[in-house]
Amino acid sequence: MSAAEHLMKSRFRGYLPVVIDVETGGFNPKTDALLEIAAVLLDFDDNGELIPIATHHAHVEPFAGANIEQAALDFNGIKPDHPLRGAVPEGEALRDIFRAVRKAQKDAGCQRSVLVGHNATFDHNFMMAAAERAGLKRNPFHPFVTFDTTSLSAVALGQTVLIKACQAAGIPFDQNEAHSAVYDTERTAELFCWIVNQWQHLGGWPR
Repeated sequence: MSAAEHLMKSRFRGYLPVVIDVETGGFNPKTDALLEIAAVLLDFDDNGELIPIATHHAHVEPFAGANIEQAALDFNGIKPDHPLRGAVPEGEALRDIFRAVRKAQKDAGCQRSVLVGHNATFDHNFMMAAAERAGLKRNPFHPFVTFDTTSLSAVALGQTVLIKACQAAGIPFDQNEAHSAVYDTERTAELFCWIVNQWQHLGGWPR
């Protein structure tokens, strides 16, 4: 195991942080459709800096009987029936992401993965509900622990909105690209890494 991998294993008490963002057809994870999901894997570089290393993404077919609110589609701009969307069943989407997460978790020597998200409970609830519907047994994510960049940003930057937190941290953010799962996940990953690295630079966590 490399020094960077050992650092990941020890830094978060044996947990592997994985940044997740979902786009949905509403606010209820039991009844509303999961439409898009993205995951960003993280690792420490040779200088001990936490960095994003890979993005996994899928457009998701609404499950049978799923509710989709027009207001949600107006917000995220998704057209669920678009023939070029390339959507896959939610079980397939999550199975592929979980496979990549389990490999990263094993490589880092971590015992479990933890969802990192901006308003993380929302993303966690939708992901867990979809995994339950699909009957996925090998879910690498902790059933209730999350790392919420909304709270972390409030402490570190005095901001809670993603775009404002990114701007305060000097991370470029294009409002026109927002509400795409890939874009929001990658910006959230940069924000989480910035906060963790800044805390390290200030001496907040001894190696």
